[in-house]
Amino acid sequence: MKKEEFLKKLETELKISKNSPYTIRNYLFANSELLEFSKKDPDLIDEDDVKLYMADNLSEKAATSIIVFLSAVRYAFKSILKKDPTIAIKRPKREKKIPTVLTKDEVRSLIENSNTKKSKLIISLMYACGFRVSELVNLKVVDLNFEEKIGQVRQAKGRKDRVFNIPNFILPKLKKQVEKQKENNREYLFTNSTSGNKLTTRNIQKIVNKTAHKAGIKKSVSPHTLRHSFATHLLEDGVDIRYIQALLGHASISTTELYTHISNQKIKEIKSPLDTLQKTLPKVSTDI
Repeated sequence: MKKEEFLKKLETELKISKNSPYTIRNYLFANSELLEFSKKDPDLIDEDDVKLYMADNLSEKAATSIIVFLSAVRYAFKSILKKDPTIAIKRPKREKKIPTVLTKDEVRSLIENSNTKKSKLIISLMYACGFRVSELVNLKVVDLNFEEKIGQVRQAKGRKDRVFNIPNFILPKLKKQVEKQKENNREYLFTNSTSGNKLTTRNIQKIVNKTAHKAGIKKSVSPHTLRHSFATHLLEDGVDIRYIQALLGHASISTTELYTHISNQKIKEIKSPLDTLQKTLPKVSTDI
């Protein structure tokens, strides 16, 4: 079997299994790169070929990238050739990185420095509802219910639907955006003003990056930073983590529990035992 036929079969398998466009793209890319690197037909690929590719191309990459690559190869070869050249390759442990979170003042500055009304609404909505960028670009006019002040994210990550609240602050602006889209017969909530096509994730990334630069925020800011900030600020305001899990659409609460480790406000509220010592034993010397 030649490379082209193998990749076409893989694409078919991925689509039949209802994988997301993101997964399809990544899995096709990983297998295409492996086959190109090895200069072998898929039938001849073995464990050593996979390891050689990893050593040359993935040694400096994050653990997540390596895990995705191995998953892509395993899925392809098991589905099409009924073998797994990755079976004996040890998977690295995922790094537990603390994501970047904006302060409430930084979020406010980000919103205030938006160049257009549409950009301001996009950033406000992403923060207000904790959207993934893919969820925002796929949001349709019909997904919003202004009477109940709720909206619905359809077929999000993991093929799950979920409900979100529409904040009073952006309700009037959101209604105007919907009216505008309906007048122009636009299906999606946010579209390109020229072509009428829905905005891409790249469009949203550019909006957020440029606005963060204009606001003078020194942190690395992406659309997902707003989602992290949404969850962290809810936690700091005392919202039960199980409700935050539902709002974020996390399948497991262990994913949501990441935010218990990054809530700086909660850490600031913890009193040092030295302060307690000073109150209970005033004669203790504090000279250092």
